[in-house]
Amino acid sequence: MAFDKGKHDDPDWQPLFKGYEPVAKWLAQKKPDVLFFCFNDHATTFFFDHYPTFALGVSAEYKIADEGLGFRNIPPLKGHVGLSRHIARSLVEDEFDISVFQDLPLDHGLHSPLTMMWPKSPDWPGAVIPLVVNVVQQPLPKPKRCFALGKAIRRAIDSYPEDLKVAMVGTGGLSHQMIGERAGFNNESWDREFLDLIERDPEHLAAMTVEDFMEKGGNEGAEVIMWLIMRGALDSRAKKVHQNYYLPMTTAMAVALFE
Repeated sequence: MAFDKGKHDDPDWQPLFKGYEPVAKWLAQKKPDVLFFCFNDHATTFFFDHYPTFALGVSAEYKIADEGLGFRNIPPLKGHVGLSRHIARSLVEDEFDISVFQDLPLDHGLHSPLTMMWPKSPDWPGAVIPLVVNVVQQPLPKPKRCFALGKAIRRAIDSYPEDLKVAMVGTGGLSHQMIGERAGFNNESWDREFLDLIERDPEHLAAMTVEDFMEKGGNEGAEVIMWLIMRGALDSRAKKVHQNYYLPMTTAMAVALFE
């Protein structure tokens, strides 16, 4: 809502938007054909009666979900059918039993960061491949499994016959807890340690348990395991070239850029 209402210069929001400017500049320079997006659906399209652990979208187009405030004034998202279906086949061959979906709308877990990174007018500059990850309903996937999935996604993309530029995107708010006795909990020291480890020693993070992440970063702070999918897909020598951290209210918000 802050983006759509043009609050880029609002003192409460400016540090967040400013942090995304180097990412937007990088994407404009690199011009990727596809963004592979790891995110979680917030009980919008998938609900607790059927919430898959990993669900890969294979559509040519994805509508923007109405989350109760009306539709955002942004175009539908473009998919890449060939690459997404190739990844689906490759992951199953790699023994990841993923769900596959078509024609389902996508919520703010994807398009909220996307609008800060990619210009939406007159249309998106490339395609997205959405991977919905269950960080909402127990049991959650193990961090180690997320890291291994990222490596399998890398193998799938590398084996695709068409020459495409693909950028990996991992999402998930850093420390925050919305429920229970620790509601409102944040841990900046852990957030900054996480941002260091995701570059320098992601294997350490992958060896942790979901409960470790919850203890250190709050119940919902465990959703940063989705960053491990992104990091697993990158070269082990990838270096962080930009980082921004902002804790304005309930959720620690960070963005980091690797190449």
